[in-house]
Amino acid sequence: MDVDGWSASDIPDQSGRTAVVTGANSGIGYVTARELARRGARVVLACRDATRGKTAEERIRAEAPGADVLFAPLDLADLASVRAFAAEFPDRRLDLLINNAGVMALPERKTVDGFEMQFGTNHLGHFALTGLLLPRLRAAGRGARVVSVSSWLHFLGTVDPRDPNMEHRYRRWAAYGRSKSANLLFVHELSRRLAAEGSPVLAAAAHPGYAATNLQTKGALMEERAWLERLFELLNRTVARSAEAGAVPTLYAATAPEVGQGDFFGPGVPKKSPRAPWTRDSRAAAGLWETSERLTGVTYAWSPPR
Repeated sequence: MDVDGWSASDIPDQSGRTAVVTGANSGIGYVTARELARRGARVVLACRDATRGKTAEERIRAEAPGADVLFAPLDLADLASVRAFAAEFPDRRLDLLINNAGVMALPERKTVDGFEMQFGTNHLGHFALTGLLLPRLRAAGRGARVVSVSSWLHFLGTVDPRDPNMEHRYRRWAAYGRSKSANLLFVHELSRRLAAEGSPVLAAAAHPGYAATNLQTKGALMEERAWLERLFELLNRTVARSAEAGAVPTLYAATAPEVGQGDFFGPGVPKKSPRAPWTRDSRAAAGLWETSERLTGVTYAWSPPR
């Protein structure tokens, strides 16, 4: 898993720390959860599908003997599920929240709550989850982190505040790019607010580059477009990085001591990743934050500045 001199073997000891990884049943999320568990963390596998989640739990125990892992149900496309996960979370403190799960380039679909599926899952579900778990992250104190997994495809565009759910005209790849820009805008504003209250909690972001996971083929499967599914399978075999390599930027953002507030990493860590200028637009980030609170009903509580 070496990437420009940094690998999973460089992860500091995580003993005594608790991590939540969304979408941990496959791909980058699975590798992230496994490697954190190997370094001693207690890892909660937050997954929508119970069968796949429990299978991942068993696989990690087999690949990392002695690993402390636990499956817990979480459907980011259903805010009731997000609230239930947070309410039933067994630990009083939480050290790492890895907002990894996502969907990509789906045909037009809605979440349980009526949001465009990619915006609702990739951004709003994680926005709500982070807000509900933030008190536990604060309780962990120094070393607590939130890491959101974006994509280099965030360059496709940013959120339209007049139509965040793309009700006027839906385009699957534009919707995906906007949801990934939303991830970075979220981290930008979360970092600003954490710094303003003097919190030790750190927010950062990462992206895997083009990594071979099942994310690429889901949209084609839903529409039964076999030719597109075969194309992505071919690209995954011949062009894409492995899921192990794709997880390295996330693991670096989650554990490396050099990471700063609001940093964004891609392939080639510890070098920071380029990002679109609109993902640093503080006015847009604040506007998206207000919209997200209104849509999800999750309002973050902030302490007075220290």
